Amino acid sequence: MDQIRPEPDLVVFDCDGVLVDSELLSCQCLSDELSAFGISLTLAQALELFLGRSTSAVTQHYRELGHVLPVDFPLRLKSRVLAAFEQALHPVPDVEIVLSGLRVPYCVASSSDLDRVALSLKVTGLAPSFGQRIYTAQMVRHGKPAPDLFLHAAAKMDVQPARTLVIEDSVSGVQAAKAAGMIVWGFVGGSHYRGRDGQAILSGAGADRVFARMSDFWKDA
Repeated sequence: MDQIRPEPDLVVFDCDGVLVDSELLSCQCLSDELSAFGISLTLAQALELFLGRSTSAVTQHYRELGHVLPVDFPLRLKSRVLAAFEQALHPVPDVEIVLSGLRVPYCVASSSDLDRVALSLKVTGLAPSFGQRIYTAQMVRHGKPAPDLFLHAAAKMDVQPARTLVIEDSVSGVQAAKAAGMIVWGFVGGSHYRGRDGQAILSGAGADRVFARMSDFWKDA
């Protein structure tokens, strides 16, 4: 399969920042929740440290720094995030057109938990496009940047990793897809990339291509 013009048997979409424009919302929720425990985390720091990472990665990060978060932290953060999504979450522009035009199977593989992904797809109207083809970090031993989640998704969809195209917006996601032996395109059209050089960030992580608008999904690919 050509590295620039793939003809995949499967397209795997990350959810946050690729299907739905959620990253600024979720990072702000993380910053706000951590502040309740005396931990300062700016929005820029949240994007740098935790974009594409799971909540368990957050708790592990702070545990290693000597900050032991309460056992109910994941539930508190999840509640705050879901409330924010209910009020303000939107799909990435033109993603519905991309999905409706695909002629190969596709699915979601996200670091977020299943409830959050399901709500994200529901409130943005994307749920019917994916049905039960949703895979999350809860289903594997190691989250991104390990390849486990993408390998799990490909196995469930009965497609070889080398025949899989992944669409990702984070460094950890790009690294995970490459570690899985897949082609990966970096997407930098989410609001969290305003004022940031997404092209350099994701290309540096190993993305085979970087694009900024879903309307350009196949353009110059």
